[in-house]
Amino acid sequence: MIRFKVNGQERTFDGDEEMPLLWYLRDDLKLKGTKFGCGIGSCGACTVHIDGSATRSCVTPMEAVDSVEVTTIEGISVNGLHPVQKAWLEIDVPQCGYCQVGQIMATIDFLKQYPNPKDADIDAAHDNLCRCGTYTRIRQAIHRAADLMKEEA
Repeated sequence: MIRFKVNGQERTFDGDEEMPLLWYLRDDLKLKGTKFGCGIGSCGACTVHIDGSATRSCVTPMEAVDSVEVTTIEGISVNGLHPVQKAWLEIDVPQCGYCQVGQIMATIDFLKQYPNPKDADIDAAHDNLCRCGTYTRIRQAIHRAADLMKEEA
């Protein structure tokens, strides 16, 4: 029996331990924010946090989540929008929007490591893909989110 938390709620799982976490979140819990993209952990559309670190859920087997805290886009803010979400809206980042949940989840973790990001930091460490190519707006939103997080601190 696998025991863990999703968005602060205790969960158990006794199915196929090799099943990707992504399918548990989407199919069992009906948390549809996390998206399937490539299925090999390359694009980042499926990014969630495991114990606070950005993780590709499409390649994370259920056995890997025993005794951890999983946070999805639905759980990042209980009192309104997270500063990264605010920045995404302010900068109007999405074009098609499909990858944006993964982009947001990756950015939240990224900003913990780089609270004062430079463009070179973003280029080196933020590697989620965007098929529409909104990288310029993503970069602007990352900088704006860093400012908003400082204002809220």
